[in-house]
Amino acid sequence: QVQLVESGGGLVQPGGSLRLSCAATGIIFRINTMRWYREPPGKERDLVATITRDGSTDYADSVKDRFTISRDNAKNTVYLQMNSLKPEDTAVYYCNADVYRPIYGTYNYWGQGTQVTVSS
Repeated sequence: QVQLVESGGGLVQPGGSLRLSCAATGIIFRINTMRWYREPPGKERDLVATITRDGSTDYADSVKDRFTISRDNAKNTVYLQMNSLKPEDTAVYYCNADVYRPIYGTYNYWGQGTQVTVSS
């Protein structure tokens, strides 16, 4: 079984920074694309940032130049550095990953989510 465990959420003032982490555990042969999504209160879950195994990244327009996604393949971990946070960044942030295991193939997994609240 594979689990994604997020950490690093919390309460921060506007203009502040937070760093989210998401570690994959279990029987893992290779993790391909990893992503961060967020779900603001009362709204749909949206894609925030994507990183491929070789490090190519893509961002939603709303977070470009403020958020940075990165990963450590040796640790099966993805990060989201969030700077210049705004109240509209308030959401539950979810980690998502495409995990390959021999015989079983590639499956998509979700973390349990971590709350980020931006407020003064």
